Amino acid sequence: MTRLISNWEHSGMPTYEELAAVSGGTTLTRDRAREVFGQVMGLVALTVGCTALGAYIGRNLTGGIAIVCFIAAFGCIFGLNIAASRGHEQLAIGLLFGLGLLLGMALGPALAVYAKAEPSALWQAAGATAAFVAAMGAYGYATRRDLSSWARTLFWALLGLIAFGVVGLFVAIPNGHIIYSVAGLAIFGAFTIFDFNRLRRAKMASAVPIAASIFLDIFNVFLFMLRLLGGGRN
Repeated sequence: MTRLISNWEHSGMPTYEELAAVSGGTTLTRDRAREVFGQVMGLVALTVGCTALGAYIGRNLTGGIAIVCFIAAFGCIFGLNIAASRGHEQLAIGLLFGLGLLLGMALGPALAVYAKAEPSALWQAAGATAAFVAAMGAYGYATRRDLSSWARTLFWALLGLIAFGVVGLFVAIPNGHIIYSVAGLAIFGAFTIFDFNRLRRAKMASAVPIAASIFLDIFNVFLFMLRLLGGGRN
């Protein structure tokens, strides 16, 4: 979050801008925070919409093309961060929407299977995801603590989750899909808190990367919810 700090000139006389900051700095800061919050959440909502569109477009894709879409989505993540860091906001936004579309297309064939075999799981997972992210996000945004120290712990926890998932492909673990899903929800719940806490302190220049992070939190929470509610169906 941008902080407005007023300083007195060495001459001892305040400028007009400094007087305005002293009298209305809190209001300006809150207005800027609302502006950034609205921008980020608007981008997240549009990206989720792109994912839904991509899932519809990709419902009949073969497994090979779905994997290509997934790999291309990773390229969008790197590209949007580079574009945002260089001030190319429109390009970064385009890559963010491309990320949502490509991930939707990659997930389309699996969602089509759920839609035919167990359609209620999709709606239940979507509802549970919305409630879960809203609760975690509200806590992360409301707390005044700076949670940036969580970053390293969450990184290693995510690596551990990936390692557990790889082991589960080759070793039969009793109730492995439940353990994996619950651990995934715990980790991405913490990521959601962390990212909304970052949003509380964010500048407009970092709106697109934070929107991408929150979108990926939502995407992963949905997958873990679907895995739980769908009985671990692949």
